[in-house]
Amino acid sequence: MVFLLSVPVIMSFFSSRGWESWDVEHRPVIPEGMPVLVDDDLLFEDGAAAPRPAAVVNRWLRELPASGAPAPSSWENYARVLKQWMEFLAEHGVALFDSRGRLKAGLSRYAEHRAAGPVEARFAATTWGQHMSILSLFYGWAISEGYAAAEPFTYRSARALFAGTGREVKVNLAVRRTPKPHVTIKYLEPDFTELLRKGLRGLAPDGSQDTAFNGRELVRNAAVGDLALATGLRLQEFTYLLRWEIPALPPEPTAVPIPFPVPAGVTKGRKFRTTWISYEALAGVHVYLELDRAATTEGSGWRPPRRWGDRFQVTEPDARGGRVNGVRRSWGSLSPAERRRLVAPEGGSCLVAVKSGGGPFTAWATVFERTSERLRTRFEPRFPHVWPHRLRHTFSMRTLEYLVTGHYRQAAKLVTETDADAALVFYLSKADPLLVLRDLLGHSTVLVTEKYLRRLDTTRIYRQAYEAAGAAAGFLTETAAEQEADEEFEGELESVGGT
Repeated sequence: MVFLLSVPVIMSFFSSRGWESWDVEHRPVIPEGMPVLVDDDLLFEDGAAAPRPAAVVNRWLRELPASGAPAPSSWENYARVLKQWMEFLAEHGVALFDSRGRLKAGLSRYAEHRAAGPVEARFAATTWGQHMSILSLFYGWAISEGYAAAEPFTYRSARALFAGTGREVKVNLAVRRTPKPHVTIKYLEPDFTELLRKGLRGLAPDGSQDTAFNGRELVRNAAVGDLALATGLRLQEFTYLLRWEIPALPPEPTAVPIPFPVPAGVTKGRKFRTTWISYEALAGVHVYLELDRAATTEGSGWRPPRRWGDRFQVTEPDARGGRVNGVRRSWGSLSPAERRRLVAPEGGSCLVAVKSGGGPFTAWATVFERTSERLRTRFEPRFPHVWPHRLRHTFSMRTLEYLVTGHYRQAAKLVTETDADAALVFYLSKADPLLVLRDLLGHSTVLVTEKYLRRLDTTRIYRQAYEAAGAAAGFLTETAAEQEADEEFEGELESVGGT
């Protein structure tokens, strides 16, 4: 099988607008926004028996939505990786589906180029690993479909262990080694969490008003900051929530977390899930919605700019959906781009967070970074940079700590008492804290949650919970607790260090 070399490769994005004039009978099945690679001669085929490499890549890209990558942003990333790889190979006389020896030589040269080549071409180890993962997926598909006879990668077998169960995995040797991820703290400790919450409210660390700061929309910033910390939502998820999707506030304060549905339209992979939120954080959101937000949107004449697309006028809204331009729609079916074009019945944006004038507010990365910079400059030089995902990490650690602490305390109490602790029933409805956290975070499997947590300081949580539970139940002295905790975690520490 012979494949032509071509450089450069042009990347465009498919749109079916005007398809009626294309002399085709039906609307094309290619997803809107799907990347399309085209050789520099602008031809998709040339009469050869074998399809062009760009045509093969396009076939793979079109299958991504059905093979675990439904997000358009992922399609573009995958396409760019293949485009850069194809162009590099062509510049060195290697075909995309060449012999194994030539492909391995091309990969070796590519690795050197990305590690020590021109500054603008270099990749960090994590970026290189992502590119190799995408290329590995592509070549695996191409071999199974009969387009390729070889791939450039070499693998070794490894055995992954989780909860006493092992499974065989393949490790791509092309991936660079990186520093152990758990050595860097990626979440906010409790004292820094409180400092951030005060900063979003325009307060100094002692709770007094920061007189040197003249911030605006402090109630909004505080409410959404607490929402992110209490739910673990991703940036896209909490940014594009609609005000009707906020759960009702229970009639009485409760220490048990309140279920918080996350609509499929804003989640990663468009998968509905339910996380939870504290009563305090939910009450803060309701205060913002009922007072500050209502005042901001009253009589608003905001309309989405034309570059966003047609306006979506909402009528008859409720918790599940509403009429959008006269047609009943569920909120969960609306994408972020569609949500920011929604206009409420009384005027203004339908998103939870709005800016002056009633338009949607989405610049949360800027809000958190400016707040952390102010705290670092004025009060605490050690305060870290805060980006939205750090709040998700903070939620994960705090939730795991609550779950694990409750689990061990309950286990200890069952030995000395026969009655259950009703306050922990919600936490213990699933036996393993990792299973609970998996569902809250929206991970596909608990193995993803385990890998995610390895980047954080989970050993400390289990150690402290184990010691506190045993000591509180009177089973262990402090010295004995320390010794037995060391024995409990000795094997885990070795395992983490060896990954």
